[in-house]
Amino acid sequence: MAREAALAACLEAVLGSRSSANRVFELLEPLAGQEEPEDIVSAARICGRLFGALLERGELFVGPLPEQDASLGESYSAQDKYRIWMRHRYRDCVGYLGELVGHEAFQVKEQALCTLMKFVELEAQYPLIKIEWKGTLTFPCDLLKVVVDGLLPTTEDASLLISRFQEYLEYDDVRYFVMKAVTASIGQVMQKTKGRPLPFYQQNVFSLISPINMPNKESEMVKFMVKQDNREELKFSKLQAHRQVFEKMWLTFLKHKLPPGLYKKVLVILHDSVLPYMNEPTLMMDFLTVAYGIGGAISLLALNGLFILIHQHNLEYPDFYKKLYSLLDPSIYHVKYRARFFHLTDLFLSSSHLPAYLVAAFIKRLARLALTAPPEALLMILPFICNLFRRHPACKVLLHRPAGPADMSEDPYVMEEEEPSESRALQSSVWEIQSLQSHYHPDVAKAAAVLNQSLSEMEDDISGLLELSAAELFDREVKKKAVDVPLEFEPVRGLFGKKNDIFAEHFSLD
Repeated sequence: MAREAALAACLEAVLGSRSSANRVFELLEPLAGQEEPEDIVSAARICGRLFGALLERGELFVGPLPEQDASLGESYSAQDKYRIWMRHRYRDCVGYLGELVGHEAFQVKEQALCTLMKFVELEAQYPLIKIEWKGTLTFPCDLLKVVVDGLLPTTEDASLLISRFQEYLEYDDVRYFVMKAVTASIGQVMQKTKGRPLPFYQQNVFSLISPINMPNKESEMVKFMVKQDNREELKFSKLQAHRQVFEKMWLTFLKHKLPPGLYKKVLVILHDSVLPYMNEPTLMMDFLTVAYGIGGAISLLALNGLFILIHQHNLEYPDFYKKLYSLLDPSIYHVKYRARFFHLTDLFLSSSHLPAYLVAAFIKRLARLALTAPPEALLMILPFICNLFRRHPACKVLLHRPAGPADMSEDPYVMEEEEPSESRALQSSVWEIQSLQSHYHPDVAKAAAVLNQSLSEMEDDISGLLELSAAELFDREVKKKAVDVPLEFEPVRGLFGKKNDIFAEHFSLD
């Protein structure tokens, strides 16, 4: 407390008289030295008040800043010399605060960040650049870049500090210039890695840009930090310009190799939070096709974005169904994104123009994989297969083949074949479904038995089954009301339970 009181007294002295201007070094010293976090926070807070007041008073030099030694010449008045000198101290303060954003103590990081953003707001109101004509942009882009660079370290996770910064992204102009600064930062940092991923840096970039809420209409852009009369004429007030910067930022981010975990995070939000706000969503074609070809969960997640490009933007993807068919492996019933995958697969297989051999190959592979699937997945996949039969009657030959294979040893279907047309699925039968009619779970056996009768024309609604879990299935069974089952057809009578029991005539058990 004594240190904070001394700093406050120093602040009053510097603001009270220009003769005490040199005492500003006492305020800057804790920012540059190895002080206790509490002292650094106090000093940062006091410096924020000092230079905030100087900005409001107009006591910092406006225009291109001369070198400190050059300002000592006779060409400058005493007042200008003071302003130039104090502007240099302000620049030192900004430099110290930029370094403190990377301090090990979070309270120091937070205070440095908030102080810098206070300077951004004040510089926007009291610009340090000369306004030579009406309409000159007064937003302090260079100062904001110092903030953005501090939020994107390459050696540590800064997600907590970035979450603290999110409130400033509600300003439309701040969001616009942050996106430009992030794009510039990615270009500078990633070109030095020669194609290698930088996990911490790329994760920090994703943490900063993924929560950005883009406006849907230009009329929604009403919250600006810069209060300018001609704001409507400036680029950052236009929705089209916002989308261009947003699009460039994401394309710059995604053109570099990502760590596998980050690949999944990007693909989870891409179809909802990125593609709808791009001027040209088709520019994501290369990224999504590469992701779709990687395999595993990444390919599953890339389906969402590809679906949008195929259905809304006429993307042509060669061998799309071949790749989709190859994604069907035993893990498909166990992955985290199972519901999303089957929802999209259902949409892709909904067209009645698909050839019978292709749909039959999907039915056979799903049925074969069902032999080892858990009950909660089977309760979803069996109605899914029934719907495929309803949409594609030509595939019902798999149901009505009495002389067809009875087990795997006789089955002509080639499970390992990557090309659906070569799998010989139409020559087979769905004996796997018949096997499931003897499943230990009664609901699964009942669902499999549906194929013994003629299928109704109405498709089953599987939306409620896509996310069915083992826990939900267990709870459902536990909550079922048990029905009393008679164990004897004749009620027990007498001691020994016989119909004509002589003991019952002489003894009563009441």
